[in-house]
Amino acid sequence: MGSKYTKRYTEEFKRDAIALVDSSGKTVTAVARELGMSSESLRGWYRRAKADRGEGESGELTSTEREELKRLRKEVREQQQTIEILKKATAFFVKENDR
Repeated sequence: MGSKYTKRYTEEFKRDAIALVDSSGKTVTAVARELGMSSESLRGWYRRAKADRGEGESGELTSTEREELKRLRKEVREQQQTIEILKKATAFFVKENDR
């Protein structure tokens, strides 16, 4: 019954909501309540914005770093698949030459 329907917010709305937390001096929860949205969502956006400004928790990645990490992981996965295919091909050709 309670399908998990999440609203899609525009980047502009996210930026405005984050700016409101910064400028109003209100808590994330209070601003989220005023905007009629979940405080978890706003807290996530706010934390990410702070990280992107270099004000996040130590070790927290910026959006750019997160994108790069995602791209590198994909690249590594593809390279591992290529290596596996080459290993099988090599084993096949070695067998063929032994005949």
